[in-house]
Amino acid sequence: MFQAQSRALQDLFDTRRIADRIVDVLVTDTVGPEAATFIQARDMFFLATADRAGSPTCSYKGGDPGFVRVVDDQTLAFPNYDGNGMYLSMGNISANPEVGLLFIDFVKGNRLRVQGRAAVHLDDPLLSDYEGAQFVVRVHVTQVFPNCPRYIHRYQLVRRSTFVPRPDRATPVPDWKRADWACDHLPADDPART
Repeated sequence: MFQAQSRALQDLFDTRRIADRIVDVLVTDTVGPEAATFIQARDMFFLATADRAGSPTCSYKGGDPGFVRVVDDQTLAFPNYDGNGMYLSMGNISANPEVGLLFIDFVKGNRLRVQGRAAVHLDDPLLSDYEGAQFVVRVHVTQVFPNCPRYIHRYQLVRRSTFVPRPDRATPVPDWKRADWACDHLPADDPART
């Protein structure tokens, strides 16, 4: 799990023993029941990807609680909704499937890391379960482990995003798509064009 540079810092700060103990006790390659409950209760996570050359990006992914589904103990699935059309993270996944997901509960102060290999599925069987999704991303889990919660700032949910697609109403058009610099460059079928 650790590269030489990680080991050098562990040795410098005398943390090699605790790092190895964390791996022995807390790191697993499956999503257990407690982790599954935690993941499926979240309404957001952070997704880290890198392109073929190793250039990284990190993106925020949000939805209603349960939008990340634990398909089985080694598979997660989540929808990709309409965004800015750059597809930085999804393009990276297609070039380099190694991903990191960080799930945080800002109310109680817990977090969970998931490492894995992701793939974009344009015709995934779960696609019809996600209103407004363009496609589904599946992650084959390789590592799951809790992360120290002490520096998590505490927040309260004020409201869920009105832009998350839901079956009972039309998804609003974001203002940026109506801006002069964007409106003439949107996809032909984008609702902002009407």
